[in-house]
Amino acid sequence: MSGPSASAQAVIDALRDRGASLVTAESLTGGLLCATLVDVAGASEVVRGSVVAYAADLKTSLLGVPEETLSRVGTVAAETAIAMAAGARDRLGSTFGLATTGVAGPDGTEGKPVGTAFVAVVGPAVAEVRRLQLSGDRADIRSGAAAGALALLREVLERESPVVPESTG
Repeated sequence: MSGPSASAQAVIDALRDRGASLVTAESLTGGLLCATLVDVAGASEVVRGSVVAYAADLKTSLLGVPEETLSRVGTVAAETAIAMAAGARDRLGSTFGLATTGVAGPDGTEGKPVGTAFVAVVGPAVAEVRRLQLSGDRADIRSGAAAGALALLREVLERESPVVPESTG
């Protein structure tokens, strides 16, 4: 197994080991991130759902991204990615929220070049964002962003200890 499938399997296993759940908030990836996760058998044990908010107004109405944030930094920004992940986590009731936003092309957006992406994870004790500069066509950029989001979440989960059941004896 290689690529996002291996990362998705590792993320699903790590979430299961921790008794944690996950939701995604996707713009750039348009549902690809959640689809990659649910390709893994048993994903329904930990993946609660996804919000695909491609339009800016949906980032506000569905995910709670403040309009002020969008007017100040735009839709393709670290702060927006964090707000998307936090909004999905809060509104869909999950341990972790994982978000993607960026520019797939053919042209840049908001002064950001094609291939610019931000992925973010928000959880009980973490709020992390990573900027990615991806290359290739739209499919390559979307796939790269999904892989980058999974890699970020995997790193966060590896830093946390798994939940250990209490001893019965």
